[in-house]
Formats: sequence, structure tokens, C-alpha cells
Amino acid sequence: MLTLRYPLVLASGSPRRKQLMADAGFQFTVETRPTDESFPETMPANEVAEYLARQKAAQFVPDLGNRIVLCADTVVILDNQILNKPQDEADAHRMLRALSGQTHRVRTGVAILTPTDDSVPYSLQSFTDETVVRFSTLTDAEISYYIRVCKPFDKAGSYGAQDFVGLVGIERLDGSFYTVMGLPTHRVYQALKAFEA
Repeated sequence: MLTLRYPLVLASGSPRRKQLMADAGFQFTVETRPTDESFPETMPANEVAEYLARQKAAQFVPDLGNRIVLCADTVVILDNQILNKPQDEADAHRMLRALSGQTHRVRTGVAILTPTDDSVPYSLQSFTDETVVRFSTLTDAEISYYIRVCKPFDKAGSYGAQDFVGLVGIERLDGSFYTVMGLPTHRVYQALKAFEA
């Protein structure tokens, strides 16, 4: 629905983010660039998602041109420990067993790189949105079924809120469901309104 002054690039290979942006009415292209997704060991878990989103945006600085680049990164945090994407089935099972019956936090960091009209060639703004998620107790059979059918190996914390485990396991959310999916669309929309044509 928003018509922006510059072409919009979604710098993410996530099909969930692509779908959310399309459903929110944005016209955009998708372009991803290799990014080192490591972070300092001493960095607080709360800061990691936004840090990584900004790192992704930095890859577009040399040839930004007259484009807006939107980057995002999502982390799942349990007891102040980050649960990354699982390495294999055993790792996914371990993560889901840890999340079962517990409350965890999902933080999605967003970075928006935009051209400017002054002497500085670009502007980078960023923010983080958090949702607190309560999981019911999952059985080993439910976890195994989910991993086998949905193959959550591209998802932080080994689950997607829109998939089987989310559908049967999420008891309540405090925050945006879409932040758990990987993009706080309500905040992205408001941020991009500043660049409406």
C-alpha cells in the first residue's frame, strides 16, 4: 500500500519475511549478500539480533544508490542463552526439548539503510522488537514428528510459530506474532512511512 520514494530491497532469503512484506502491501525485490553472522562473545544476548541486522545492511553500503535496503535477524533466547539454527536433527530435538514447558523470548532486529540528500551518503536506522513466548509441554513424539515433517533447520530455535509446533505448542504470546515469524511488520511499516512518496 505504501508508495516509497526509492525502490525497496528486502535483504533476506527467508520465505516468511518475503510473505509478510508482500502481505503488508510492499513492492520490493529480494537481494541477499554473504554476511559474517558471528558476534562478540561478550555481547549481551539482547543486542545480538540488531547487531546482525546492521551487519547485513553494511554489505549494501558500497553500492546502495537510490535504494532502501531492509535487513532483519531473529534470535530465540532461553535463560539468556541464544538458540541458533539447529545443525542437525539431534540439535533441533535438543532445542525443542529445552523450550518445552518454558517461557522464552524472541527478538527480531531490523536495520533500514536509506540514501540521504545531504553530504552523508546514507543513513542507517535500526531497532529491536521482542515477544515473550510460553510453550506448553511437548512430547518426544510431537517433537520428532515436527522435525521430520517441517524440517526446521533454517529457523532460530528450531521452530516456526506458523508451523506444527507453534500451532499446538504456543500457549500465549506477549508481543507481536509476526516478530516471532521474523519481522515486526507493524514497526517496519511505521519506519518506512517516513519515506513515503
